[in-house]
Amino acid sequence: MIDFYTWSTPNGRKISIMLEECGLPYQTHAINIGQNDQFKPEFVAINPNSKIPAIVDSDGPDGKPIAMMESGAILIYLAGKTGKFLPQAVRGRYDALQWLMFQMGGVGPMFGQAHHFLRAAKEPVPYGIERYVKETRRLYGVLDKQLAGHEWLAAGEYTIADMATYPWVARHEWHKVDLKDFPGVKRWYDRISARPAVQRGMAVPKV
Repeated sequence: MIDFYTWSTPNGRKISIMLEECGLPYQTHAINIGQNDQFKPEFVAINPNSKIPAIVDSDGPDGKPIAMMESGAILIYLAGKTGKFLPQAVRGRYDALQWLMFQMGGVGPMFGQAHHFLRAAKEPVPYGIERYVKETRRLYGVLDKQLAGHEWLAAGEYTIADMATYPWVARHEWHKVDLKDFPGVKRWYDRISARPAVQRGMAVPKV
C-alpha cells in the first residue's frame, strides 16, 4: 500500500494519475495547503521541504518503507517499481526523461508564476504578468512544435512526461491560453483527457 499525501494542484495530480494508470493500491491523505497542513510536524517528517506531493511506500526497493518527495522523482520511482510508462530502451528512456525535466524546470515553475500574478497577487503587477504570461506562451509553443508531429511528448509512447505536463495544461484557462492557438497541444490534451485513469486521477483528492 502506498500512502499518498496530496492536494488539488497540478503537481499532486501528476502522481494520482500515475497511481491510477499503474493500478497501484494507495490511500490518499489530503494536505490542505491553504490551511498550512504542509507545515505540520507529521508531514514535515515525510517531506522536509513541506511541499506536496509525497508518498510513503510500505514496500520499498529493499522490502522496507520508503518516503519520497518531489513529483518528478516520485514518477520515476513509480515507473521503476512497476516497469510502466518509462521506456526500457536507453534512447527512449532519456527522451522521456528530458521532457519530464522540461516540465519540472520550465512548464511547472513558469505556468505557476503566471497563475500567481494573474490570480493570486493582491494587486496587478504588470511586469510580472507580462513576463510570465509571455514565457508561458513560449513554452506552449515548444510543446506545440513537438506535438505537431508526435502523438505523445516522447519516445513515441505515453509516458510519465505526458502525465507530468497534462495537469498544468489542464489549467490553461488560468493563464489565459486558448488551446485552439496550439493545435498540437490541443490534440494531445484531448487524447489524454479521454483516458479513464486520468479522469480518476484528476479527481484526487476529493475535497
